[in-house]
Amino acid sequence: MRRTTYITQAGVIAAVYAAFTLLILQMPSQLGWGPVQFRVSEAVTVLALITPAAIPGLALGTLAANSFMVTQLGPIALLDVVFGSLATLIGAGWSWRFRERRLLALAGPVLSNALIVPAYLPAMLVGIGFYRIPLLGLDLESSWLAMYAFGVVAVGLGQAIVVYGLGWPLLAALERSGVKGILGR
Repeated sequence: MRRTTYITQAGVIAAVYAAFTLLILQMPSQLGWGPVQFRVSEAVTVLALITPAAIPGLALGTLAANSFMVTQLGPIALLDVVFGSLATLIGAGWSWRFRERRLLALAGPVLSNALIVPAYLPAMLVGIGFYRIPLLGLDLESSWLAMYAFGVVAVGLGQAIVVYGLGWPLLAALERSGVKGILGR
């Protein structure tokens, strides 16, 4: 692949990911961030099965989108900028590496986000009430391990729903439309 094509693809993918993420973050619900998240933009992580340019593109898109959280949560959101982008980079690299085995490839973004993001979310969200479930009488805020375990399940489930439920059909549609041939060159 020519360098110009690679850079262009990475830039477009970064812009698409960031735009979708920012759109979700503007909605009244908190489905785009927190321990329970359904970032629709995560569906485009399937592009890492088509082109290696998606690896830096998705990471840069995550970095750009997560940077906007700094204005909402303050400097503590830099954890999400750095480690959220790292999780995306690892997940996209995994997807490209295992692109011939779809089910396994799509597990990359799910697992990397499910294992990395909940490790720093307690520092960002403790005290906001995300880890308290009064209806069930649960208050997980006294234990980082409990918050982490809750986050692994919640982030993993949200990621799996978006990546497999929206991303996989998106990948199939892109392949049917011939985009795979264009991006894969």
